[in-house]
Amino acid sequence: MYGFEEQDLTLNVKVRLLGVFRGSASKDQLLLKLECATVREVIQALAEALPTETRARLIESELSDLRPNAIILVNGREIGVLKGLETMISDGDEVTLIPVVHGG
Repeated sequence: MYGFEEQDLTLNVKVRLLGVFRGSASKDQLLLKLECATVREVIQALAEALPTETRARLIESELSDLRPNAIILVNGREIGVLKGLETMISDGDEVTLIPVVHGG
């Protein structure tokens, strides 16, 4: 009626897992299909798709926040220089999770 075509609003987001995340997930990448998404929503969808042990390594249970346990890149840029967890994701973007290693 208005000349709009029905569009597929599904985003294909590649998530790369490095270090301990890759080991505990037994894979180095996943392809997520999401509707409109922020980095926070990608992380939530990823956590739901991973085994419980991997999820526990990924998300800080006390804070329910991923950032203490990982450096997050979107297309090679750290999210701190973007809009943090509220960075919008576009179709075909790549999100990389790099574990933060603590020593003593």
